[in-house]
Amino acid sequence: MTGETDLRELLTTMRPRRNPGRYVFTVVDGDIPPGVRPVVTVAEDEGLTLVVPQRDADAAGLKYEYVAGWITLGVHSALDAVGLTAAVARELAAAGLSCNVVAGFHHDHLFVPYQHAARAVRVLEDLSRRSARARRREGEPPPGPEVVGGADRVHR
Repeated sequence: MTGETDLRELLTTMRPRRNPGRYVFTVVDGDIPPGVRPVVTVAEDEGLTLVVPQRDADAAGLKYEYVAGWITLGVHSALDAVGLTAAVARELAAAGLSCNVVAGFHHDHLFVPYQHAARAVRVLEDLSRRSARARRREGEPPPGPEVVGGADRVHR
């Protein structure tokens, strides 16, 4: 399944969703400790960066400095889509919120300060609504399936 590349479509349909829990960034020199279930791993020269549930890091005695909330953008964004990360980061920055972005194959994932995660979701929902309004003003059709010939016949 090919991901979306149109920036207006991506912004209008991004559907930010907060995942439950607290997540931390930590680094290990070798293997992932037993009982630690990373949601993100990044191999760096300095070691293996892990983003893990805070409870896993605490149980394993891992050191960390940043406690984050995890937001997933529900839209299936193409890996070569241009502008989504920049637009999201710009909007969050304007609200005074830091953001660490990770691209998965299907979705983009944002790690924001835990205490501001709910506000970050609201900021992104507002961006999505504004994008939808701009689209309507410009006469673009709404995103998603069109109903043709009756409510039971849907096509893209």
